[in-house]
Amino acid sequence: MTKQEISESIMGCAEKLGRTPSIFEVMKMAQVTRRQIRAEFGSFTQALRECNLEREISSGQKVPLETLFADWAGVVRKVGKAPSMSEYEALSKYSCKPLVRCFGSWRQVAYGLTQFAEGRGLAEEWKAELELARVKSGDQDAQWMLPREAPTTRSKMLAAWRERALTAGPTAGPTYGPPMWPGPLAYAPVNELGVVFLFGWMAPQLGFVVHRLQPEFPDCEAMRLVGEDKCQLVRIEFEHESRNFLKHMHDVKGCDLIVCWRHNWPECPLEVLELRSLLPKLP
Repeated sequence: MTKQEISESIMGCAEKLGRTPSIFEVMKMAQVTRRQIRAEFGSFTQALRECNLEREISSGQKVPLETLFADWAGVVRKVGKAPSMSEYEALSKYSCKPLVRCFGSWRQVAYGLTQFAEGRGLAEEWKAELELARVKSGDQDAQWMLPREAPTTRSKMLAAWRERALTAGPTAGPTYGPPMWPGPLAYAPVNELGVVFLFGWMAPQLGFVVHRLQPEFPDCEAMRLVGEDKCQLVRIEFEHESRNFLKHMHDVKGCDLIVCWRHNWPECPLEVLELRSLLPKLP
């Protein structure tokens, strides 16, 4: 196809859709390949620019997670399941990047958005779409539709890691966080156990009295001082980074507070206590 023909195809797609098309919509509707667009224009963005079209959301503009969730749920309704990246790109007016950036990988998007909906009280309104994003196993428990690598691929990866570890020999030693003495820990926590230890030392100064610790979710039950003569029971989950709560697939309904060393989950629907920001404020 010539440059003029590609331009006409893009503008034809825009007229049919009533908006600026995505590259996947152009590829599907006009039978234009990504290679042809790059060969004639350099990029799809440049092709849109020469057609006097602009993306509805610029790459630098941050879209609220509520908006992304509603858009994702609409795609779920159309395809009848949790969409793949290509399905989402073809049917959504946004790219996959904001959701991948928020949840770490596309594998975590369905679960992460469901946790977000439940934490924000949106689950009932979008109940049908959230059910479509689930797949029932033989024991009727809901399992998330997370793609997994083929067993052969995983076996090869494990074998390669094992061989590399055996040939590399012992490591130079354990890994430590940055120094933070004087204090209860010589170095900043580098794992969840360090967070538990540090919280135990900080708890009285933060107004907490621990009831119990347990190996299952949630990690801790404690009373928190919420007024001069009032305490409140809180269920606590310890994480080194707050985003690990999502990676571990914990249920937001079973927890009230995440205690972590580093808070890196801005869209978290739960209250978060970041110890590294609180520690310098303590006497």
